Amino acid sequence: MKKSIIFFAMLVSLTACKKNITSLNIDTKRPSEVPAATLFSFATKSYSDVVTSASVNTNVFRFTTSQWAMVTYQDEAQYDFGTRNIPQAWWTTMYREVLQNLTQSSTIIKANATLNAGIKSNQLAIIDIMQVLAFSTLVNTFGNVPYSQSIDQQNLFPKYDDAKTISLDLLKRLNTDIAQLNTANAGFSASEDLIFQGDISKWIKFGNSLRMQQALILADADNTIAKTAVEASDAGAISADVDNAAFKYLAGAPNQNPLYVDIVTGGRGDYVAAKDLVDKLLALADPRLPQYFGTNANGAYVGGIVGQVNTISAVSKPGPKVYAPDAQTLLMDYVETEFNRAEAAERGYAVSGNAQTHYNNAITASILYWGGTATDASTYLANPQVSYTTASGTWREKIGVQKWIALYNRPFNCWTELRRLDFPKITAPVGAKSGFPNRLSYPSNEQQLNGSNYSQASGAIGGDVVTTKLFWDKF
Repeated sequence: MKKSIIFFAMLVSLTACKKNITSLNIDTKRPSEVPAATLFSFATKSYSDVVTSASVNTNVFRFTTSQWAMVTYQDEAQYDFGTRNIPQAWWTTMYREVLQNLTQSSTIIKANATLNAGIKSNQLAIIDIMQVLAFSTLVNTFGNVPYSQSIDQQNLFPKYDDAKTISLDLLKRLNTDIAQLNTANAGFSASEDLIFQGDISKWIKFGNSLRMQQALILADADNTIAKTAVEASDAGAISADVDNAAFKYLAGAPNQNPLYVDIVTGGRGDYVAAKDLVDKLLALADPRLPQYFGTNANGAYVGGIVGQVNTISAVSKPGPKVYAPDAQTLLMDYVETEFNRAEAAERGYAVSGNAQTHYNNAITASILYWGGTATDASTYLANPQVSYTTASGTWREKIGVQKWIALYNRPFNCWTELRRLDFPKITAPVGAKSGFPNRLSYPSNEQQLNGSNYSQASGAIGGDVVTTKLFWDKF
């Protein structure tokens, strides 16, 4: 009996020891299985972070669009994108942090046999809209990119797909996603959906505005396709500020706005206003100027020279509203959508209203968003240099200049519109290493590790240099 008790005690002890050893082998901070919603939220934040950041290692488009300048280090402002391998960082974030996580989230949801069919359908459509956004960002950055084979982890050397073919397919995907979304069913919960907090109706509006945006990018290359897509999107697109697609950062770490992390936490005081933008805002008496930038040491608004060393006390810095810790990032908004409607009207597409009304709506909404008043907007629109009937140039110039101003702090979108509309005509940086960058060159890793497909893609687009125009850039 005594031996049995001893044996039982030893067995219990060994069993407990085995359980303890097993538990020690489980990394609680790196789970082997991650919920689909967590992957979706992470991908959404990753996208927002990279398009918001001002890190010279990742996102330099504020300099490229002549809205910000640098005090000391001028490499990126001078179109040197290779020293810090900016294309690699941008590419890796989009493919690995955004698209891979969205794909894994989608795979898990599809395999979930217990998930309500209506909820599943909405979640998959929402994920696909975010995938379209990420792929369109890649196409409009590089041109031909891996697409059909890009998410296959077993394929280490994916082929590059034709940029226009990808863009057309993205429009088809948006058609499906918008039709699939159903307000009668839920999607992700409010805590999982970091853009719309579970509001399906707003995802539908975002999908329509994104389809309109992507269609207009195609317009000079394929007007028929663009017209059809824009006209299908108009009625369902964003039509008020409350519908803006905004990623909402928090006041506390670690979920603060990346600009706060760059400028305040990181102590980067060398980002300053660019002369082109400040001079334009001053010339137009733009009420957004005090929100966009602060004054210099003498109480004046002065822009720095892009590509040239600037004395920090002599030039203006970004305004505190821009880099507040809880400042939101706009992925799509009413302002951009109204400018797009104005352009569509000028192109003769069948959209509601006329170009002047949409142009006025866009400018008014932008001024109100930045803290101005309706009176400020009315006064500004009465300026002959701003008024749609008297402002100089064609519709491309009128819309292009005001869109450039309104897309402040949305640098990637601003770069796209600057390339597409060709207005305003910005000043080349001092010491520029190339002509104006119409694209980023392919990452060095692709050149070294996926050489055959890289070479084919480079030849297909007309050469892997930053001055090569993308297929939609016809002017």
